[in-house]
Amino acid sequence: MGELEGIYTIWRRENTRFLRYKSRIVTSVVTPLLWLLIFGTGLGSAMRFGGIAGGYQTFIFPGIIGMTILFTSLFSGVSVIVDRQYGFLKEMFVAPISRSSIVFGKALGASTTAMIQGTIILLLAFILHIQLTVLGFIAAMIIMIIMSLGLVGIGLFISAFMESMEGFNLIMNFVVLPMFFLSGALFPITSLPEWLKIAVYIDPLTYGVDALRYAILGASSIPIYIDIAVIMVFAALMIVISAYAFTKREQGLM
Repeated sequence: MGELEGIYTIWRRENTRFLRYKSRIVTSVVTPLLWLLIFGTGLGSAMRFGGIAGGYQTFIFPGIIGMTILFTSLFSGVSVIVDRQYGFLKEMFVAPISRSSIVFGKALGASTTAMIQGTIILLLAFILHIQLTVLGFIAAMIIMIIMSLGLVGIGLFISAFMESMEGFNLIMNFVVLPMFFLSGALFPITSLPEWLKIAVYIDPLTYGVDALRYAILGASSIPIYIDIAVIMVFAALMIVISAYAFTKREQGLM
């Protein structure tokens, strides 16, 4: 089996698994809708927000897409733990392809899953009367791809050390919520106190959400070239780190 064929097979398996569970697709739409309708409308009516045309609900729309990508991508590590428990991961590691190709195939599969869910939410822009251009739509898709690869890398890296679903979910709770709330998805980051800005700028999701906000709404708090550079470096770094972690883990060195 060639490297490309192996990557494709793993990618296809991950997406077939996702499409079999229709409840995941429904949940991927319902949960962000609840955030937009309840949180966006409720909090938006309680505050005056004049930063962006369309109000607070429009402002958090890119952040809700970022949340969808974040949750789906990070929890991709669950599939690794399931494969490990049922012995399928060992079968993959004895296949005549490199560990890096296995990790990359899983990353692409999980990234595609996150992209499907993110695209569904992105299409809601027309329902919310957000003037999304064709160029903005394409730019948002590219940004989501890069974001999801980096975030999937985090999920795969953590799952390399986890043996149980309970342990993985516990660690995820300490990663997902801080990343989301510090990303500027729900509030402008320009008016934050300096001590909080440090945490916000360390969070890689901040740059993904800001880039999405620029692509969709034409407004950003950070120069777009910095956003793109950071999420690209982050994605490449996390894929390399997760591949290294899996290699060492299976060799019994970690």
